[in-house]
Amino acid sequence: MELLSDEMLVDTYYAAIHFELEPEFIRMLTVEMKRRRLNPEVFKITA
Repeated sequence: MELLSDEMLVDTYYAAIHFELEPEFIRMLTVEMKRRRLNPEVFKITA
């Protein structure tokens, strides 16, 4: 996960939700965003 940029991590999170991927994968993305103190809503608004 550390190889992903913050923006790519958030993009991957939204794609995973959109394509209804495994809940465990989405949870892993969420945990990593929390670890980095990222708010996905901020990326959604500015993108």
